[in-house]
Amino acid sequence: MRSLVVERNAARFAAARLASAFGSGRGVESGLGPLRLLETEAPALPDPSWCRVSTLLSGICGSDLATLDGRSSRYFEHVVSFPFVPGHEVVGSIEDPGASGLQAGDRVVLEPVLGCVARGIDPPCPACAEGRLGDCEQVAFGHVRPGLQTGYCADTGGGWSASGLVAHPSQLHRVPDELDDATAVMVEPTACAVHAAFDAGVTEGATVAVLGAGTLGLAFTAALSRLAATGRLPTPGTVLVGARYPHQRRLAVELGATDAVPPDQLPRAVRRRSRSLALGRPSTGAQQLTGGAEVVVDCVGSAASIAQCLEMVRPRGRIVLVGMPGSVHVDLAPLWHREVTLAGTYAYGTERLADGSGARTFDLAFDVVAAQRLGRLVSATYPLERFEEAVAHAAGAGRRGAVKIAFDLRRPRHRPARPGAGPHAGREPA
Repeated sequence: MRSLVVERNAARFAAARLASAFGSGRGVESGLGPLRLLETEAPALPDPSWCRVSTLLSGICGSDLATLDGRSSRYFEHVVSFPFVPGHEVVGSIEDPGASGLQAGDRVVLEPVLGCVARGIDPPCPACAEGRLGDCEQVAFGHVRPGLQTGYCADTGGGWSASGLVAHPSQLHRVPDELDDATAVMVEPTACAVHAAFDAGVTEGATVAVLGAGTLGLAFTAALSRLAATGRLPTPGTVLVGARYPHQRRLAVELGATDAVPPDQLPRAVRRRSRSLALGRPSTGAQQLTGGAEVVVDCVGSAASIAQCLEMVRPRGRIVLVGMPGSVHVDLAPLWHREVTLAGTYAYGTERLADGSGARTFDLAFDVVAAQRLGRLVSATYPLERFEEAVAHAAGAGRRGAVKIAFDLRRPRHRPARPGAGPHAGREPA
């Protein structure tokens, strides 16, 4: 069976990084990067309780693109094992149910974090014991090789494979019959957004600014709107989204934003809503607001985006990093002077609701994707054999009017190529 595989090859990673200077995904397009389409064997079961899962759809994430561009932080070197099959945004079908209680043929969504339970570690670390799976302290130990998630671990396989993957029963969530595959593949990125919405610390009536409107920015906007509407989180007064492309601005408003503007206009929109004054004009041409938004959510993760967040946040406000950052150079003087909290948010686990009860992040994400119809964000799907086109489409999704691109490993049924579309269009999501 064929799989897309990332191998540990310093020269290929260096070539991918060099090529990415001319645009994300260029290393894959040129064939010089670390991703290759290979014949592979199905991964072995770490123990008999694990399940075999065949992939139906598997999304291409921004973190995947960073890896393929050779631009992931070196921080991850010790929590990844090679060679690995990427793909952690997965909706699949059960082949061998193991000890899961599921049936062969059941559709499932993968919760990819490889925490203590999946790794066979007992007793679990304090984070896993409290349901904070993303904070697991044992991601390099146990009976599988290092890997913070499926899709970055040599022993589990990943979603970008016709050989399928293996998963611990605790990682699998059955997909309700009424959800189609495109909606189901949005559950994992939406779970990240749900977790971020709880970590943001939004208070009743607060002004929230969201910078970036790709998959994460739109999913965060959708999650915040739905969670507030259902009483699981306080209701913000204003949600402003900075979105580069017209289709992103339209979707942001449809998903619950008060307004959506081009990113360079977001500070001005925050200034008007918060009735702030502006302090000077630094060499970047940006303004420092005297007040600003109580919460600013960075769904980009670059030095420029973090700097812009620092311009828009009010004193003692909170900046939440949802987009994965790498090594960045940022002036932190405003963070110090204005006593701002800069917080990272990663993955998922168990969330504390407004009434004090707890709920699994994935359960909340299923509700969000269904209520907000997030399957519409899946813009096109590709077979593995067209991986260069798929990665190029994902890397240029915004400017090409797309949001989420996924690999389609379903047996061909009745999903023709988009009528009248060019060779890069892929298939319509089903």
